[in-house]
Amino acid sequence: MADFDWITDQAKFEQLVDELSGTSGYALDTEFHRERTYLPHLAVVQLATRDRIALVDALAVDVHPLSRAFQSDAVCVMHAGSQDLEILELATGTVPARMFDTQIAALFCGYRTSSLGKLAEGFLGLQLDKSAQLSDWTRRPLPDADLRYAASDVAHLLELRDTLISQLDERGRLQWAEEEIERLRSKDRSSPDPETLWWKLRGKTKLNGKARGVAQELAAWRDQVAKTRNRPPRTVLSDMVLLALAQRPARNAEQLRGVRNFDLRRFKYTEQLLSAIDRGTQLPKSAVRLPPKKPENLPNVDGVIALCLAWLAQRAGEEDLDMSVLGTRDDVTNLVLGQHSRLSRGWRDSLVGRELRSIIDGAAALRVNGTTLELLDRAPS
Repeated sequence: MADFDWITDQAKFEQLVDELSGTSGYALDTEFHRERTYLPHLAVVQLATRDRIALVDALAVDVHPLSRAFQSDAVCVMHAGSQDLEILELATGTVPARMFDTQIAALFCGYRTSSLGKLAEGFLGLQLDKSAQLSDWTRRPLPDADLRYAASDVAHLLELRDTLISQLDERGRLQWAEEEIERLRSKDRSSPDPETLWWKLRGKTKLNGKARGVAQELAAWRDQVAKTRNRPPRTVLSDMVLLALAQRPARNAEQLRGVRNFDLRRFKYTEQLLSAIDRGTQLPKSAVRLPPKKPENLPNVDGVIALCLAWLAQRAGEEDLDMSVLGTRDDVTNLVLGQHSRLSRGWRDSLVGRELRSIIDGAAALRVNGTTLELLDRAPS
C-alpha cells in the first residue's frame, strides 16, 4: 500500500486543493455516515494524484475550498459517485465540472458486477482489502487499518480510468459512458417540496379525503423537525404512526395514547404534533398535493411492450450490456405511449431507440429465426 498523508490542518488542505486544481485529474472518495442524522455526516475525504495520496479529516478541516478544484479543468475520478456527489454538493455548494465514474464506465465494458474490488482485480490484477467497510469513520483517532482501507479506495482510480478509457475507445463507447456520467453529474439534487413528502409513504394509496391532507401536513412537519434536530425523520415519527394518525386524526393527548406503537411518554413534540394534525384536517381539498396519476383510458399496449422488451433484451445481449443499462420496462412503456423516455435520446436512441420506434410505428416487424429475432423492414418495395 502506497504512503499517504493524513491532513488535519486547514492551510495544508488548501495547498492540496491548489495542487489538485493544477493537475489533469485526481481521484476522490468520501467516508460518511447517515444512519443517525438528517444530512449525511462527512468524516473523511480521500484524494489522490499521480504522485500522492491524501486523507482529509473532514471533522477538523472545512472542505468547502474543494470547490476550487471542482471548478478547475482537472477531471475528478470517482467510483459509484452518486452519494459522494450529494455529500460534496452539501459541503462545498457545487460538484466537479468535469468527472469520470469508473463504475459507470465499466458497465460499457461488459461488466455486470462493478464493485471497485472487482474492477481492480479484473482490469489491474490487484486485490483490495475491503474489510473496513463498516467502520465508524467519525471516531478519532482512526485505526491504521481504516486509514489504509480509505487510501486504497483512491490509490488506483486514475490507473483504472486510463485502462477503462482505452477499452471504451476500442469498443467505440467512450461517448456513451461520458453521456451517462454527465447525467449523474448534472442530476438535480435539490430538496423535494415539503408538500410532496407524503408521496413517499408506503400505504399512501389507502388514504382518502381528509386523511391525505393530514398526511401532507404531518410529513412536512416531521421533516422540518428532523432537519432542525439533525435526526432521521423516522426517529421523530415513524411512517406507521404517521399513517395511523392520518387515517384516525387524534385531537388530544388522550387519543394519542391509543395509537399503536406510539409511546407518548417519550415523545417530545406533543403540542406541535396535534397542531399539525389540526392543520391537516382543515386543509382545503384544493391545497392537498396529490401524486401524479397514471393516464386513464390508455390503450392496451402490453403486447407491444412485450415485443419491444424482447428486442431490447436481444440487443443488450448482442452489445454485451446489462439490459437494465440499455433500458427498463418503464423506458419502453414511455416510448410506446409517446412519453419522455431515455430510449429516445443520445446513445440509446442511436443503438436501439430508432429500431423500437420503427416497430411501434409499424415500419418494421420482428421475425423469429430459431432462437433469435430479426428486424425486418416493412416499407413497400
